[in-house]
Amino acid sequence: MKVTLQALSAAALISAAPWAMAQNVAIVNGKAVPTARVEVLAQQMAAGGRPVDDTVRAQLKEEVILREIFMQEAQKRGIAASPEYKAQMELARQTILIRALFADWQKKNPVTDAEIQAEYDKFASANAGKEFRARHILVEKEDEAKALIAAIKGGANFADLAKQKSKDPGSGANGGDLDWANAASYVAEFSEAMVKLDKGQMTETPVKSQFGWHIIRVDDVRQAKLPTLEEVKPQIAQQMQQQKMAEYQKTLREKAKVQ
Repeated sequence: MKVTLQALSAAALISAAPWAMAQNVAIVNGKAVPTARVEVLAQQMAAGGRPVDDTVRAQLKEEVILREIFMQEAQKRGIAASPEYKAQMELARQTILIRALFADWQKKNPVTDAEIQAEYDKFASANAGKEFRARHILVEKEDEAKALIAAIKGGANFADLAKQKSKDPGSGANGGDLDWANAASYVAEFSEAMVKLDKGQMTETPVKSQFGWHIIRVDDVRQAKLPTLEEVKPQIAQQMQQQKMAEYQKTLREKAKVQ
């Protein structure tokens, strides 16, 4: 039996049709929309932590079809040739290229476990020891502070006086309460006076700092409770990666010849 060339060509097209459709999401106005576009969007969503199920894939398919329709219309209108479009495309190209540069650098310069451990050790060393639950009243003049100390010794309530007289807007409304903190959290003059006090004690004389005159009382003392390395490891890694990136960017700027 004789088979014509036309018949062979038709058979080939028919057999190739399923394969061709698998490569494309749709044909829009005669132009193929590749499945790869859906995959790119799906990968972006998955990287952001969103699950990609069949329902989402159907939505993505519709999105890439709409994008193709809109792009074709923009091409018809000659928008791609406009100066505004070209300027925006150049900015987008720069942004994508820079983002890729930073991603590549981060991949090749990861924060190591040893670096994270060293940073945690520094944190633990700086925050170890005692924590103090202190109160204070801040005033502008020494004589006013002395008068308040005398009033408290005479039976006046420390917290009430803090609400009425303290110039510290943060703690004054809370009766002078500074919550739990280690000594290093405060200015040196305040810390030096505070650490000499036992639980329940108040400074006998006003304490001068750059902010004014303080009357300090320690309500409680405890050993510092630090989070474990595993609890703060993600935060430390992120912070250190940001620091490394900032240093890398600074180095590039310093090495560049700018005229």
